[in-house]
Amino acid sequence: AVVSTQSTGSPDRQFPTTPLIKLGAEFKRIQHFLKRFQTIPDLLELDHLTVTGDVYFGRDVSLRGTVIIVANHGERIDIPSNSLLENKIVSGNLRILDH
Repeated sequence: AVVSTQSTGSPDRQFPTTPLIKLGAEFKRIQHFLKRFQTIPDLLELDHLTVTGDVYFGRDVSLRGTVIIVANHGERIDIPSNSLLENKIVSGNLRILDH
């Protein structure tokens, strides 16, 4: 019998490899990481994710393909709940507020 320690991931995943995820310094400490995600995004169809700067994710966000999110220095990006980002680059600032 052959035993593999490598994760095979979900059989529903389109890509045979795990997604490449690069997170900026704002995500390095676990308490900072946790406060930036209301829930962990759906990554099933994600190939590559890069996030830098002051970025927050709402609930039930889906990320597909290649997604790059860059908040400029002094600016903040809020990815709204129930968003689908597929092969997108988001930069600058994006604030959506309840009223």
